[in-house]
Amino acid sequence: MGMADFINSRLGEILALTTAIIWASAVILFKKSGEKVHPIGLNQFKNILAILLLVPTMLIMSRSLLPEVATSDYLILMASGALGIGIADTMFFHSLNLLGAGRSSIVDCLYSPFIIGLSFLWLGESLNVMQGIGALLIISAVLAITGERDEQSIGRRQLLLGVMWGVLAMAAMAVGIVMAKPVLDRSELLWVTLTRLIGGVVVLFIFLSVHPRRKAILGSIIASSHRTYTFAGSFIGGYLSMIIWLAGMKFTQASTAAALNQTSSIFIFILAALFLKERITLIRFGAISLGIIGALLVGLG
Repeated sequence: MGMADFINSRLGEILALTTAIIWASAVILFKKSGEKVHPIGLNQFKNILAILLLVPTMLIMSRSLLPEVATSDYLILMASGALGIGIADTMFFHSLNLLGAGRSSIVDCLYSPFIIGLSFLWLGESLNVMQGIGALLIISAVLAITGERDEQSIGRRQLLLGVMWGVLAMAAMAVGIVMAKPVLDRSELLWVTLTRLIGGVVVLFIFLSVHPRRKAILGSIIASSHRTYTFAGSFIGGYLSMIIWLAGMKFTQASTAAALNQTSSIFIFILAALFLKERITLIRFGAISLGIIGALLVGLG
């Protein structure tokens, strides 16, 4: 098998792993932005920027913005975006601000088992033994880091709140993508992405319209000294990673893509050490090694 044939046969897995690297970069930027920007405002800015970039992208590529599909497909994708983008990403940003990049990535390991469990229940998907072992290694890699004592301690209440927001975010994200998977399989990728983003924007607009601090929330974006982080994180995390993430879900099983997406936790630790000055200890190095081995098993199994 030549390189081109290998890439074509493993396109979904390659895209899913690429998503992990891109998303890890975005998380570091979001962490810096979150020091000044409210999670709701950051998420809404991210989604609106993605839509503003995606519409001309679709027009240039001659993709229909309003294809003739069943109304139920529109409703499913809008609901998927409202839950998996509007609500889930906001909760994720709350968790990230409370826990920091390192602890947040540990909680994020729940995304993979949530996806796998829901895929079994709703989509009838399955993993072979090799892929199952790989998925377990990936999850174990991130969980192993929880045994390390972090030199930057946080209060008990803050820790519990951060974990709670993170767990809820991963659950909502998993439900959002699995419920959209059947529509994604038969639909044009960019239209699916755009429709889900619109669902996310709509639910946040509704929430902001009744939020008593909406002016302060929106003002945190405009007045922030972290605008560069906000824009860069939103472009990478809201536009680029969204397209590549959904492409990975489209061209491979949802459970396989989820396991590979989970390696973002490993990459976050590497980037956090480089840009946030977090230490890479022996435990973290071992976890990174396990994660890479697990990713290879899932991708090649």
